[in-house]
Amino acid sequence: MLHVAVVGASGYTGVELLRILHSHPQVAVTCVTSEQSAGKPVAELFPTLRNRYHQILENLEPVRIADRADFIFTALPHKAAMEVVPTFIRLGKRVVDLSADYRFHDPALYEAWYEPHLSPELLSRAVYGLPELRREKIAQADLVGNPGCYPTCSILGLAPLLKQGIIHPERIIVDAKSGASGAGRGAKVENLYCEVNDGFKAYAVGGVHRHLPEIEQELSLLAGQPLTISFTPHLVPMDRGILATIYADLKGSHSTTELLALYREFYCGEEFVRVLPEGSFPSTAYVKGSNCCDIGLTVDRRTGRVVIVAAIDNLVKGAAGQAVQNMNIMNGFPENQGLEGLALFP
Repeated sequence: MLHVAVVGASGYTGVELLRILHSHPQVAVTCVTSEQSAGKPVAELFPTLRNRYHQILENLEPVRIADRADFIFTALPHKAAMEVVPTFIRLGKRVVDLSADYRFHDPALYEAWYEPHLSPELLSRAVYGLPELRREKIAQADLVGNPGCYPTCSILGLAPLLKQGIIHPERIIVDAKSGASGAGRGAKVENLYCEVNDGFKAYAVGGVHRHLPEIEQELSLLAGQPLTISFTPHLVPMDRGILATIYADLKGSHSTTELLALYREFYCGEEFVRVLPEGSFPSTAYVKGSNCCDIGLTVDRRTGRVVIVAAIDNLVKGAAGQAVQNMNIMNGFPENQGLEGLALFP
């Protein structure tokens, strides 16, 4: 039995981790922390966990946590994660970090978008945790930087085309929409019900969203050259889910049928990536609560572009589910263990 700690369990990602781990047959959650809610029963904070978890939320004390857990999930904000992850690594623990702190290969890039890194020496050791593209490296890693939600959706949507050199990498547009849970559980005026309900808005417009360099980093590796994309996120008045509509200029003439066949081959054997039939396109309603990424596409012959649509649940494949998928790979468990649940519908 793998003893697991969830560090930072009081947010939406933390409770999603606890929900998924509860059904994992090879995991025992031995420690849950929350600086703001220490001393409270976890089920008091999240009534959905009543009679399932009886732990008391604890303060974050890395050495004491490491004594009781073999594997650590850090579901903390950026900077807070890199203050404790080095201690866990030094003590021989394996870590999946769900913040942005260990997603970047270059410390200068992290610092340009966030702040000076406190443990830049660990960035070369950390593996970017997108299993469909980094499975072999993840299996050998003791530190995985779990991808962001927008990057997961965008990268999976574009990977086959960039890898095969079928699109012009310099003219990619990602138009993405997310439910309100993507902003976290902290109290913010812009996330209040009256601010979000019955509205639909763009935000971080003009290439300033912090997920953008992460997307460009991984897409550049796939393309084999540095690239810059246009990325605009939107807030949709729903709880969870991401839908990304991606536009790219094709090199040469390609049919929808041909490109779908390429995607099916590229993702052959990938349980959590579902390539839809021709003429079908994803909906967030059909991935809600699951670890799946649904992808559909079509060729717009008028413009010479391919339009790719990808959908995930931002809290599952975009966060906690992918983190558990990475944990499974790192420990030699079946990759789908604890993640077999179907999407919730309606």
